[in-house]
Amino acid sequence: MNANGRRIRKHKLKADINVVPYIDVMLVLLIIFMVTAPLMNLGVDVELPESNAKSLEQDKDPMVVQVDAAGAYALVLPGSDRPQAISAQELEDRVRAIVGQNPKQAIFVAGDGSANYQKVMDAIVLLQRAGVEKVGLMSDPQHQSAE
Repeated sequence: MNANGRRIRKHKLKADINVVPYIDVMLVLLIIFMVTAPLMNLGVDVELPESNAKSLEQDKDPMVVQVDAAGAYALVLPGSDRPQAISAQELEDRVRAIVGQNPKQAIFVAGDGSANYQKVMDAIVLLQRAGVEKVGLMSDPQHQSAE
């Protein structure tokens, strides 16, 4: 006891870590990463490989929609080698009739190398509106140069 008659208590020191500030910092960092992560993948440069892929074996002759450099359409029917010039509406109507009779008809789009890509995509959209589920793209085989 001391002179006042009160006992002197010894206070123990706390050895606990106050984690509240660390949690606050962690949450702020989490929000920053969540906001900035989608912005990191704006675009990816892709260099497509060249290959000599083998052609697929077909049971039936495919129907081919040709797109020339000017964007005009031509239709090559199965069993025929001659393309017939056709308008976009006629193409959609004829393909719809053919696919209605034979839903598994193979259909390919052969776009001219100098044709506008949008014209080739428009042909694919026409075929999809006509009810075609799968459309293949045609290309020439790669020519190997002697090295």
